[in-house]
Amino acid sequence: MLSLRALRATSLWRVLAAFGFALVLVATTGTGNASAHGAISDPPSRAYDCYTRWASNWQDPAMETEDPMCYQAWQADPNAMWNWNGQLRNGVGGDHQAAVPDGTLCSAGLTENGRYAALDKPGPWKTTPVPSSFTMNLLDNSHHGADYIRVYATTQGFDPTTDVLTWGDLELVGEETNIPTSPTTPIEVNAPGRSGHHILFTVWQASHADQSYYFCSDVEFTS
Repeated sequence: MLSLRALRATSLWRVLAAFGFALVLVATTGTGNASAHGAISDPPSRAYDCYTRWASNWQDPAMETEDPMCYQAWQADPNAMWNWNGQLRNGVGGDHQAAVPDGTLCSAGLTENGRYAALDKPGPWKTTPVPSSFTMNLLDNSHHGADYIRVYATTQGFDPTTDVLTWGDLELVGEETNIPTSPTTPIEVNAPGRSGHHILFTVWQASHADQSYYFCSDVEFTS
């Protein structure tokens, strides 16, 4: 039979063990913000948009009819939304088209073993209304800064609801270079001659390392 001192020590060990397990659980689940990087926040990238609108109620069956594209993305891999800030590739060396082939632009070339693959699917993604000239914003949680940020828009006639995105569908409509670290980074976009649903594809080349980020944002160009 354990002595009172031994019993107390054993009980204390169990409490500490349970507490340690809880800390590990918190560190390895949830939003992934402990290792945050960043994303386009306005107009929001697909994963960030699905996260901000559904994270508090991501198992609500109403999402299937109210927001079918976010629904299929949550169903495919919830971690894609919890880790909305992780759409990156390392060591690309500026060869973005090789790292992110046609059909995989919105998933950053199927990074993280295809975690973001559902973001590549054409369909009725929710859009943000924008004029032909506006300011985009990058949410740079980790203050990486940028060697450059390039924004591309799909050409008129491209249909995001049915067409798979390729590099040939894009035109450069905005670029900023040598951007210092900051929580939010504005990028001026000028995309005339467009109306209706389009995709803005952003390449963010971070300055702290050879680390490249890729995002798709759905917009509705208004006259």
